[in-house]
Amino acid sequence: MLTSTSMDVPRSERRVHVIGAGPVGLLMTAMLQSMEGFSIRLHEKRPIYTRTRMVRLAPYLIADSISAYSADEIDGDNVAAIFEPSELETSLKFRGSINRKLFGLLQEWNRGFCRLNDIENGLSGLIAQGGQSRVERIEGAVTAEQAMAMLAPHDIMIDCTGAHSLLRDHLVPPTGEEPGSSERNTLLIRLEYAANVTFLFGRPYSCNEYCKYYKNRNNSQYKFIPAVDRIAQDAGTTHVFGIVNISGEDYEAMPAKCSGEYLREHFPAVAASMDRFIQQIGLETQGEVVGEIEVVRIPLNLYRARNATSRPWHPAFWDGNKDGWNHPFSNSSVFLVGDSAIGSPYFQSISLGFECAMFLADLLGQRMTMTDVYDRYEILMYKQWLRVYMRSKIIKHNKDIFERLDDTFGVLERLHIY
Repeated sequence: MLTSTSMDVPRSERRVHVIGAGPVGLLMTAMLQSMEGFSIRLHEKRPIYTRTRMVRLAPYLIADSISAYSADEIDGDNVAAIFEPSELETSLKFRGSINRKLFGLLQEWNRGFCRLNDIENGLSGLIAQGGQSRVERIEGAVTAEQAMAMLAPHDIMIDCTGAHSLLRDHLVPPTGEEPGSSERNTLLIRLEYAANVTFLFGRPYSCNEYCKYYKNRNNSQYKFIPAVDRIAQDAGTTHVFGIVNISGEDYEAMPAKCSGEYLREHFPAVAASMDRFIQQIGLETQGEVVGEIEVVRIPLNLYRARNATSRPWHPAFWDGNKDGWNHPFSNSSVFLVGDSAIGSPYFQSISLGFECAMFLADLLGQRMTMTDVYDRYEILMYKQWLRVYMRSKIIKHNKDIFERLDDTFGVLERLHIY
């Protein structure tokens, strides 16, 4: 445990900079606003919220018991193995103390699928109503250099800028002989390359594991695998999101974004798996695709920040040149929340971001020393990483087996039996 230093001196009102006004940044702001003793500056790049993709929040966000929190069929055993019951009880107790209006929004969004901008607008509206701490909203993009320059002693900065985090790789002091060299703070695991396919289907449609198999039986080289937890229905229209595993060569040749027609012309084998799947849906429901098919090719990466806070810059940890003590991070505090800290490609991480934001808000609201906040938040983030890692590896392993389900020896190659 670190000893208390001058940066742990309490202040009557602590200034907090929240960088990034997506769902996680807005939730972080709304939670701190409902507490006393903060002056919050919310920096938002976008003046309006336009993202309409459908998301589904995890039930554990509104759980009222350990059994409810651990109910996920994939995640339940992992949660029980990683977290002590007392840790979960503390988190659940804080959940019960959250502002009633804010918790009501979480409950409403948890009833099914909702649009991302509905979440953003709901949180933004709640912030506009005011709270115990004041919030100043500042429009415009912020660079890492600008973010560091705005830090005053004892300030708190919370990076909610997403997968391409603004500050993640600035959280470790320089090492090596070259000026400015630093230890890379991001651990990244490349799971696969994929073409992500999104379309609207003009009839209600749902999918399960049997559906995934039978609709892919004629797809030999590529498999179109819908993400069940990301298929949503709205007024008789189904929003479908699916993944096609592609090779590194496919990835390099394919544009970052394209249409279904482009895919059919330039990558016919990949498109064929998508079209066969859609054809099977049509035969079952008598429906058809509405509008354009959108394709985005991305590397599917599992990643985490080795340091989720600026703790390595703290003087008690600094073992290099003492000039580092003059760095803005040495007398202020930085935290990574949401995709800035951890991300997985196989499930929407907005719920994990909300979970970590609630935990950090609880710590900051307790007015403990900042060194204790560092320690407890880093432990929490490491445990959440273990949870995300195990869940992602299970999904990837099952996906690999699924893609070889009609090839007995191919399946056996992917089984590790001891």
